[in-house]
Amino acid sequence: MLEDKLKEAIVGELQRQAADRPQSLSVQGANEVSRSEELTVNGKIDLGALVMVIAGSVAGGP
Repeated sequence: MLEDKLKEAIVGELQRQAADRPQSLSVQGANEVSRSEELTVNGKIDLGALVMVIAGSVAGGP
């Protein structure tokens, strides 16, 4: 389902960014996102990278 793919892509990218810059970004609730509709994100997000991941997910990319 497209919604599930988008959730996975968004959460995965936010987790990747948080791992690269833990002092600037934290993500909480990512492990429970499949059971919940809530995610807590604190910090700066590279919006360009997030948009590319979402666009790739919609287009059928990895």
